Amino acid sequence: MSMPQSIARSELILGGQKSGKSRRAELLARQWLAQAPAHRALLIATGQAWDDEMRERIARHQRERATRVPGLATLEEPCDLAGALARHSAPDTLVVVDCLTLWLTHWLMPAAEALSHGPNRPPGHDWQAQAALFFEAIRQTPGPVVLVGNEIGLGVIPMGREVRAFVDALGTLNQQAAQACERVTLMAAGLPLFLKNP
Repeated sequence: MSMPQSIARSELILGGQKSGKSRRAELLARQWLAQAPAHRALLIATGQAWDDEMRERIARHQRERATRVPGLATLEEPCDLAGALARHSAPDTLVVVDCLTLWLTHWLMPAAEALSHGPNRPPGHDWQAQAALFFEAIRQTPGPVVLVGNEIGLGVIPMGREVRAFVDALGTLNQQAAQACERVTLMAAGLPLFLKNP
């Protein structure tokens, strides 16, 4: 996948499953690392392994990522993205958040296992409050930020009140992220379409 592009201060990459959105984020991290020996790159991973299939998926992604972008460090943070950005962003560090969809899922639809062990979330906060903190953290970051998220609102209207509420919430989150970011890229079949470009 060859998509030379300057690195924006902040970029939202949206797409469907296997659209190439994580690959684009990795390409930007590789470009950033190649620009200067002092540059660092960090992936904040929001996925959690609640079952065997997800454990294997995460392990496979880790192996593949280590091959494609050896200098990309990983931090697992399913809920507190604002805090993670505040702690780890630096002028010489590109931060990739992959992905916003799973982050929202942890807030709105926590897995039964998480509920039984107590949710890993700050008490007294809802996802809108977390989103506000997160977007403020993006505005304050001294280094570049790349956000990855799913565009799931192009299909049929889902059955069930909870699922419809989640799709609505994700659409709202994606709109807020698009407003907060300097560049917005829609991925389809591995190809980028720039919806907003500095």
